[in-house]
Amino acid sequence: MPAPVLLDLGTGTGQVPRALLPVLHRLAHIDLVDVNASMLKSARAALEPVRGACTADVFTGAAHTFVPAAPGRAPTLITCCRSFHWMARPRVLSMADQVAAPHTVVAIMGDGSLWTHEADWTAALRALIQSYLGEDRRAGTRGTYAEPGRSYEDDLADSAFSAVTERSFLVSRLWAPGDVLGYLRTTSFARPALFAGRHGEFEVAALRLLQDHAGGVLREDAVFSVLLARRPGGAA
Repeated sequence: MPAPVLLDLGTGTGQVPRALLPVLHRLAHIDLVDVNASMLKSARAALEPVRGACTADVFTGAAHTFVPAAPGRAPTLITCCRSFHWMARPRVLSMADQVAAPHTVVAIMGDGSLWTHEADWTAALRALIQSYLGEDRRAGTRGTYAEPGRSYEDDLADSAFSAVTERSFLVSRLWAPGDVLGYLRTTSFARPALFAGRHGEFEVAALRLLQDHAGGVLREDAVFSVLLARRPGGAA
């Protein structure tokens, strides 16, 4: 059986391949895809100490435009974590059908964000962000977030990967105030460029707010959902 190949879409700082490398011991190659070149540089650096003999390539661009750098490396697992919403989803799934091995699994994963999580400290943090950026959740350079017009399950049903199962996992995280600030810098709703020169001021206020709430615990209890999609008749 050929060694598995991973295609990670919207890879960000490489958290998904970093988590999978210790459990996919035979993983031969990883393709990292993101529109942000600096994120890809961070992802590659994070993987370097742990990838061993596994090779890695980066592709800077929209997920649906991905083309493998070399023939014969069809992905057997395609992952997309917390980023499918932002993609041209039908075109991404069409691309996946073109490049994937016959029994490839597409895993679409996510668990919301600190914007959507309901707790006293996240509500206070969300209100602080809104005091700087307005009531609507920001996204992109100037726009606001819009709920998808259809579900991911509907997207998959209309694709080659229409055999879908779902798995859900309860996840509890404990955050330090500084880690929350680092996380916010990577989000679409609180990234530094949105603050028009006031980001430093915002971070001072956010750190003070988080430290006040950290007298208890900055706890996030979330449900992490994974949609596993295969072509009909594909092996598990």
